[in-house]
Amino acid sequence: MKLIKTSLLSGVASLIKIFTLLGINKVLAIYTGPSGYALVGQLQNAVQIFSTFASGAISTGVTKYTAEYGGASDRQEKLWRTAFGIAISGSVVSAIVLIVFSAQLSEFFLGDRKYSSLFIIFAIGLCPMVVNTLLLAILNGKKEIKGYVLANIVGSLFSLLFTVVLAYFFDFYGALVALVSYQSVACLFTLAVCLKTNWFRVGLFLFKFDRQAAKELAKYTFMALCSAVCVPLSALFIRTYLTDGMGVEAAGYWEAMNRLSSAYMMVVTMTLSVYYLPKLSELASSGEIKQEVLSGYKIILPIAALLSLVVFVLRDFIIWLLFSSDFSPMRPLFVWQLVGDTLKIGSWILSYLMVSRAMIKEFIISEVLFSITLCVLVVVFSNLYGLIGATIGYSVNYFAYWVFLYFFVWRKV
Repeated sequence: MKLIKTSLLSGVASLIKIFTLLGINKVLAIYTGPSGYALVGQLQNAVQIFSTFASGAISTGVTKYTAEYGGASDRQEKLWRTAFGIAISGSVVSAIVLIVFSAQLSEFFLGDRKYSSLFIIFAIGLCPMVVNTLLLAILNGKKEIKGYVLANIVGSLFSLLFTVVLAYFFDFYGALVALVSYQSVACLFTLAVCLKTNWFRVGLFLFKFDRQAAKELAKYTFMALCSAVCVPLSALFIRTYLTDGMGVEAAGYWEAMNRLSSAYMMVVTMTLSVYYLPKLSELASSGEIKQEVLSGYKIILPIAALLSLVVFVLRDFIIWLLFSSDFSPMRPLFVWQLVGDTLKIGSWILSYLMVSRAMIKEFIISEVLFSITLCVLVVVFSNLYGLIGATIGYSVNYFAYWVFLYFFVWRKV
């Protein structure tokens, strides 16, 4: 019943977040067109890389150990103080790098130095962005689902309003500014939620290094940094490959398809992060863990498949509603992308098992291996079938990833 209750609560938050993301997509479609979508994807990858490095890549570890130390508030506080100290230190260093090398980073990610101011704005808001991430991780680990959901809902609605206002007054540049800064402002709303809890104190932000806590968080730092490098770099490679081989508009269609997938699948992925990571972190016996995972497959995987089917049936309406007629060439991408999305969710149920058990070696090997195979498969199938081949490669890659996790993770539990 807890899974169902959590799924419903996270589902409400996800639906609102999906609404806001799709609203943002519509704004971007109006102000950028297919070619601008590729640029948006590049910028988001840059934000993803630097925000993860800035936080010390410890938010997942904070969630896991906050849940694990549920009955020991002193250990939780040591964990939180150490985490905030690491994150704020990382934010300052990352912000300096972003400001000093803003022109070079703009040219590398966006192909033009005229966007360097975006990286400076991003740097200024990096610290509150990281604090927001850690506060959400604590709420998740404490299993304060209502607070976690409320913070996500308010943050999502604000992000839409923020993007619309900036895009309206400053056009394409305003939309890009919103993308690099809205999470920083959302920290205010998350902080307001945390102030109403019985565990929050300003003293949590006072750095007090604890060696044991840092050692435990370091396990997740390696895992998260691996993802922070592999996932965006593979996306950068694919986007660049498609741009060079088929044109910037083709890369824009691919980016639009990926953003749509991320949005509608959030109903499922949020349940995984909100319910599974804390729950699996608590369980000790192999039997309990396997039972929990199988419950997830009975509930979550059918939901993912149903969502994919609905999106496929409504694909023409979705393109018209969420994008524009300029994006109609992305229609053939839906079939294999949606197959891949369902396979992704099936594999992610097992991948969260790796995270909860701190299976560092297996996680890093799988992350690096399947980021490389994704790039290779996209190239191979794109050469055979054109742009639709990119989505075929995506599906094949997640099928292989699921098989890998079955043999090297599930059978070890």
